[in-house]
Amino acid sequence: TRMSSSGASMASETGQSVPLVTVSAPGLRPVATRVSFTGTIAARYDMPIGADGEGGRITAVNVDVGDTVRKGQVLARLDDSVLRPQVARLRAALEEARAQAALSQAEYRRAQGVEAAGALSAEEIERRRAAAVTDAARVEVAAAQLAEAEARLERTWIRAPADGVVLTRNAEVGQTAVPGGEPLFRLAKDGEVELRGKVAEQDLPALAVGQSADVYLTGIPTPFKGRVRLLGAVIDPQTRLGEVRIALPPHPALRPGAFARAEVVVSEAQLPVLPQTAVLSDTRGNYVFVVNGDNVVERRDVRVGGTVREGIVIASGLDGNERIVTTAGGFLREGEIVAVAPPAVDGTKKAESSG
Repeated sequence: TRMSSSGASMASETGQSVPLVTVSAPGLRPVATRVSFTGTIAARYDMPIGADGEGGRITAVNVDVGDTVRKGQVLARLDDSVLRPQVARLRAALEEARAQAALSQAEYRRAQGVEAAGALSAEEIERRRAAAVTDAARVEVAAAQLAEAEARLERTWIRAPADGVVLTRNAEVGQTAVPGGEPLFRLAKDGEVELRGKVAEQDLPALAVGQSADVYLTGIPTPFKGRVRLLGAVIDPQTRLGEVRIALPPHPALRPGAFARAEVVVSEAQLPVLPQTAVLSDTRGNYVFVVNGDNVVERRDVRVGGTVREGIVIASGLDGNERIVTTAGGFLREGEIVAVAPPAVDGTKKAESSG
């Protein structure tokens, strides 16, 4: 009632009504500046695994998609019905060559023992020496042929080159594996995954390797914690975007190929936060109306630093102690005299007291 009387008195003196406005001093609150972007979950090290050597028909598959495997573990086996007999034959040939080499070496040593007595001619001794050298060389040839065959046999066992998780499996029993063809398996080394996204050119300088990041997946409200692992060295001239990769801990929900959104905290500061209704804009830019000590409206140009759940962040232009017009600022004019409404809490208390 007193406010109405005051307004009426002021109206009678000036010949016009004085607008009643609601103001608030925003103060300062901690505000985190974030860079947001979208991307795709991918294996950090995506290892294709295929058939080496001559390939062959697949006789067994021991793992499936999603299985965790160890380095050297057999993932699949190829037909070795031809190679195994070859290995056995070459192993026997090596033993035969070693026996012959040992015999030749023994004969040469006996010839050396009787050389001084003249029991054998020089030509015979030289023949036995040459035979010993030749048979020793044949042992090396046989050993090399056996090693080659064993290596070819080993390639019929498709093994995991590292610890990891099986991402895809294209191998089926009876299928013919061809070297250089489609990979039989794809392995995420050590199960490590990452988010690969694109960031706007103007946001890329704010990012740095090691910054923490929150990664959100569709349907999962709780974010996954990660860190910036890599920043692209170039900007795509067509899209004006740069690459960023976020390292993530292994988790069953983080499946390669999934769409994800990330937020990286790049800085924290104490800044004013205003409701959206308090910030106005025109051709000169963003501004707010401030009520000074004489209850006169002043225009204050501000720079908007982003938005948070509580409202609009003011990066510069205010120190937080001003009385800001929070609503209906578009109906005021700079230099206009206004009446400031008391806080809603006080008004509620007065109403209760009056009642």
